[in-house]
Amino acid sequence: MNAADTAWVLASSALVLLMTPGLAMFYGGMTRSKNVLSTMMHSFFLMALASLVWLFWGFSLSFATGNWFIGGLDFLGLTGVGAEVWPKSTIPASTFMIFQAMFAIITPALISGAFAERMKFSSFIVFMILWLTFVYAPVCHWVWGGGWLGGMGALDFAGGTVVHINSGVAALACALVIGRRKGYGVVPMMPHNLTLTLLGAGLLWFGWFGFNAGSALAANASASMAFVVTHMATAAAAISWVLVEWIIKGKPTTLGIASGAVAGLVAITPAAGFVGPISAVILGAVAGVVCYLAVLAKAGLGYDDSLDVVGIHGVGGTWGAIATGLFACKAIGGTDGLFFGNAGQVVTQIVAVGATIVYSFVVSLIILYVVKAVMGLRVTEEDEVVGVDTSEHGETAYNL
Repeated sequence: MNAADTAWVLASSALVLLMTPGLAMFYGGMTRSKNVLSTMMHSFFLMALASLVWLFWGFSLSFATGNWFIGGLDFLGLTGVGAEVWPKSTIPASTFMIFQAMFAIITPALISGAFAERMKFSSFIVFMILWLTFVYAPVCHWVWGGGWLGGMGALDFAGGTVVHINSGVAALACALVIGRRKGYGVVPMMPHNLTLTLLGAGLLWFGWFGFNAGSALAANASASMAFVVTHMATAAAAISWVLVEWIIKGKPTTLGIASGAVAGLVAITPAAGFVGPISAVILGAVAGVVCYLAVLAKAGLGYDDSLDVVGIHGVGGTWGAIATGLFACKAIGGTDGLFFGNAGQVVTQIVAVGATIVYSFVVSLIILYVVKAVMGLRVTEEDEVVGVDTSEHGETAYNL
């Protein structure tokens, strides 16, 4: 065990946990004022709910020795997860577990932006328990826990497939099954507090250094480079989003720079330990443009993804995972990508992306339809008009 590595990963775990309240602010500011508390409640409640799922069975299904598809039951209730050094690392197993727990918290929280302002809280709880068990844990095992995608050489340094594509595709399933908000496309549904959104974006940017650099699992050069490229890709994406928005819409917006920054953070996540600074800037700049256009396309496609989870996390994660196969450099970490002479890595990345999309979408749909049949998914029309803060939680965010 290495004390410095352990300290860094524990600090990174705290940074990643901070991302979830940051996400609550980011999402909460983008909703209407009558739904801000219910939206923030999703993220905060998952800090508790996902932690317990992870403790009792989620970590075991993700990381215990199992088969190509799912982990075993050796770590149920964190049995045997303590001071012993985690394989292929210099940190205790308990440190690795709690770092990964923070990923299991924020991934389902990302999905909640797709159904903001209209999902029953009780149904939300049941859906998230089932989703963590039957979608997140298997995909995590595939990539990081000894499953088939990791075995075939798919690169995902900090969660392009496991976190962002997985949540983005599940968000699309949620938006399609739950349906559009009442008045969508007719009644203005403007963000009620963009100052809150900007603060949330800043906390996400800050916490993401733990997300990506912490995934090195050591205080070393890989962590340092992951930190650098995370920052530079985010900067490039924030600027490119604002510039393309300025060209198309005529004005640069604060929502644009916040969204662009998150798009850059998403896109660099799978590549963080495998690419250099210039590659990161290119990757981020493309992400800002692609994700902005994906968000614009939502209106034409007709689905109501309330807070653009699909366009930012689904599309951004897909671009980042494929771009990892383009820009990865063995001298930095992992293996070479297409631009360094290894075209096969792009194929591997595309297989990983495709498998994650198909599995997450299909199983998320099944879970949604089961929950819908048993207990319903959506608040009543009257409750939606009043606001979910009042109808589901008996509270109001502002007493003006």
